[in-house]
Amino acid sequence: MSLAVSDRPDGQPGAVPEDTHSHVRAYLRSQLAAMHPAYFALAMATGIVAIASHLLGLREFAVGLAWINLVAYPTLCVLLIARFAVFPERVLADLKDHGRAPGYFTIVAATGVMGAQAALLHDRVLVAQILWWTCVVLWAACTYTVFAVLTVSEYKPSLEKGINGGWLVAVVATQSVCVLGCTLGGAVLVDREAALFTLMAFWLGGGMLYLWIIGLIFYRYMFFRFSPEDLMPPYWINMGAVAISTLAGALLAGQAESSALLGPMRPFILGLSVMFWATATWWIPMLLVLGIWRHRVRKVRLSYDPLYWGLVFPVGMYSVCTFRLAAALDATFLVWIAQASVVAAAAVWLLTFLGLARRVLYVVLLAFRRPRARSLDIQAEQAVIGAYQPGG
Repeated sequence: MSLAVSDRPDGQPGAVPEDTHSHVRAYLRSQLAAMHPAYFALAMATGIVAIASHLLGLREFAVGLAWINLVAYPTLCVLLIARFAVFPERVLADLKDHGRAPGYFTIVAATGVMGAQAALLHDRVLVAQILWWTCVVLWAACTYTVFAVLTVSEYKPSLEKGINGGWLVAVVATQSVCVLGCTLGGAVLVDREAALFTLMAFWLGGGMLYLWIIGLIFYRYMFFRFSPEDLMPPYWINMGAVAISTLAGALLAGQAESSALLGPMRPFILGLSVMFWATATWWIPMLLVLGIWRHRVRKVRLSYDPLYWGLVFPVGMYSVCTFRLAAALDATFLVWIAQASVVAAAAVWLLTFLGLARRVLYVVLLAFRRPRARSLDIQAEQAVIGAYQPGG
């Protein structure tokens, strides 16, 4: 219990007990209400950096990240269900928000990454197969709910306000179905040839979706005013979406070697994969330059935001896709790029995780400290955490 200033029955000011933990509950409730649909990027990023570390020899680091993800993913699932139950109106509002609705596709992508992690790091093939089917169901639900709701929405923002790199998570979600299916060797349907054909359809569909969306994003870049606040971390998905398309293509090409159906198309698959990789590589210097402009030139303060997990994921994915493409092409000269990328991915993951840990530590300290008054608590929360702005 803490003491708050109040009025006594005799009219004199005095101190009455106040429940300290009510502040914590109120804070956690507000955070749940404002929880961004894209928070599953935490599991996406952690899982892909774990896989990259595993493939490139950082085994101990990979195991540590894998265990963290085994906690993070189900925790995010519980929080999502809680948000659906407690704040259904917020969930519906997010579905109608052009800035936040695409964030729901991170649920699909995170499920796909968890499946790949289960197969590669934990050798749990059955679990990975179950997660593949879950991924397909979630993909269908998100694709035909989010896009349908935004299509028939009466209020639609301008292209300048409505489009951002987060829209490309829809591409990542689509390609994650192909990546997990290829990781399982096509063992997701009774007929392997039918499975590989289905996976190729997801791969090509995701590639076409990227072309549709990136054209709008590039048009927004070139012909609308671009402020530092507009350059949110999800713009790194510009690169991440083609990186996972590269990975899907490289894995699909590997499966095509033993497929009578896909075998003749293997050169086409590899050629398109190289195009995707070249596009991803082109984006990296561009995004770095824009990041320097935002934080060094325009002095935007660098602070933790859950959307920064959308920056970590593309860096880790670039490492994995480069490694897999090098194997598919027998181009060993590309391996050093994958090695350098996994170091960068580990570094940005650690920095982002420290930001998250600082926020969690704040909540723990809030639970045990002695606030002098409710007003001071509210001021401290705003100073340390900052108010969340919907649509970011």
